[in-house]
Amino acid sequence: MPKAPGLATRILIGLVAGALIGAVVPDVAVKAAPIGEAFIRLIKLIVVPILIATITVGIADAGDLKRVGTLGFKTLLYFEVVTTIALAMGIGAAHLLQPGAGLDPATLAHADISRHVTRGQESHNLLLAAIPANAVDAAARGDLLQVLVFSVLMGLATAAAGAAGKAWLETMRALGQVMFRFTHLVMALAPFGVAALVANTVATFGLGVLLPLGKLVLGLYLTMAVFVIVVLGSIARAAGLALWPLIKALKEELILAFSTASSETVLARLMDRLVAAGVPPGIVSFVLPTGYTFNLDGSSLYQGLAVLFIAQVFHLDLSLGQQVVILLTLMVTSKGIAGVPGTSFVVLAATLASTGLPLEGLALIAGVDRLMDMGRTVVNVIGNALATMVIARWEGIPANALAWHASDGSAGEAAKA
Repeated sequence: MPKAPGLATRILIGLVAGALIGAVVPDVAVKAAPIGEAFIRLIKLIVVPILIATITVGIADAGDLKRVGTLGFKTLLYFEVVTTIALAMGIGAAHLLQPGAGLDPATLAHADISRHVTRGQESHNLLLAAIPANAVDAAARGDLLQVLVFSVLMGLATAAAGAAGKAWLETMRALGQVMFRFTHLVMALAPFGVAALVANTVATFGLGVLLPLGKLVLGLYLTMAVFVIVVLGSIARAAGLALWPLIKALKEELILAFSTASSETVLARLMDRLVAAGVPPGIVSFVLPTGYTFNLDGSSLYQGLAVLFIAQVFHLDLSLGQQVVILLTLMVTSKGIAGVPGTSFVVLAATLASTGLPLEGLALIAGVDRLMDMGRTVVNVIGNALATMVIARWEGIPANALAWHASDGSAGEAAKA
């Protein structure tokens, strides 16, 4: 009896089928859009309970405020360094490739960006944005940063609550186990959700919008490939790890992230896979969700490239000082954003508004933003999976105890279990 295709194969089939449906029968593709939206909603339904349960358990198990603080410092330091490199690479790639040179804004398609501009012009105070005024409201809105902060505080309180804390800790463990099982059930629907999402994207924007902006799209993908191979590959080697085995092991998650343009869709599975690969649950439950708001490498690279692209299209010759200001601004505006489709567009709007660059430039790239979002989401997922492994090494976990990653190619104890 032939073996049933794996999830990665089924998602790929859904992706190809969706693209064909969107190109051949766009009317059907648009009507199928609610199926894709339903899948995304089911994923979002899972994310918040899993975060609250796993982070609470991870922090409570650590039980040491000093240790949590040390882990947090290492994690944020790593994120800041790597995302700054990504931003600088994006700006550098724009200078090297000149994707906006020779384009006339009047000849490019324009899209409605009013909702992005409105959100982008809102004040962005990271401290206030991180602290929820109402935990239930933060969970309902799916604000990952506020849920993260609430969960860390909940974990610390649980560790200090004695017998009541132990009882609550068991409840959180049970919730986490149930939600991971819920994740497996929802993932059975992934091929259908992916097909509907891709079909709607192709039907809505078509392939014609890609032609005038092909240099921007290709430039972004080329730069992201260099970033993954050179920067993330070097980080992995420095930690005694290997990047390619990780990418191969996470092929299902990466295909799903690419298809949906949302790193949220793979958060639960990624946490489960990293724990199975030998990373302590306390590190996974803290580092990975934090990375979803502070370590979006692909999004950071895109923002640096896109800002310079818009300046080139409008023939704005930015001085070195202005580019440094843009880099510093992006270092602030890109933090505390969620891993959901289109968020990078909002950050870009905030950056343009704060640096005086023309906001109408966003309308020029809106048609291809979804295609670029798919690629940068994959880089975000790879970057955060690697970051979790690197922080585990930084915390003293030996490389040969981590599946996929030992630089000599061995699988590690977790893979043998």
